[in-house]
Amino acid sequence: MKNIVNSLLIVSLFMINTQSFSQNNIEEKEISSILDIWHQAAADTEFETYFSHMSDDAIFIGTDPTENWNKAAFKTFSKPYFDNGKAWSFTAIERNVYLSKKEGIAWFDELLDTQMKICRGSGVLEKVKGKWKIKHYILSIAIPNEHTKEIVDIKKSFDSRLITEKVKGSK
Repeated sequence: MKNIVNSLLIVSLFMINTQSFSQNNIEEKEISSILDIWHQAAADTEFETYFSHMSDDAIFIGTDPTENWNKAAFKTFSKPYFDNGKAWSFTAIERNVYLSKKEGIAWFDELLDTQMKICRGSGVLEKVKGKWKIKHYILSIAIPNEHTKEIVDIKKSFDSRLITEKVKGSK
């Protein structure tokens, strides 16, 4: 009898673990699909579709050091691009999705094929009223380590001016 109870316990734990893994896999695929739809909406210049996938309090951080927008500011910046039929085109070539133990929070990183060549996107999603929404997104240009010095030299004067502005502004 003891062996039967132990066997049932093991089978039950296995089933719970399998169900949890399966649910996580479904959530990861759903999140990946949302990100693909979001990127495609920009490529197709579908303004409303693009922004409907972002939470109301979303933040978008672009490749330029001055690009740190809340959703409203990012919409204002982006609108002319969408209206002119030429926003941006990002296609994921690799993506990792991670689910928090706290239900309704996920984060990801992705390598993207873009008009700027390979970039990296990363961000956080939150489940809002049963739907995953992009809450925070960071886009960066991927630079091979062997070219870092060249890039630092190119951006040195811009960065120095920005650092000076930010230090003066914080006093």
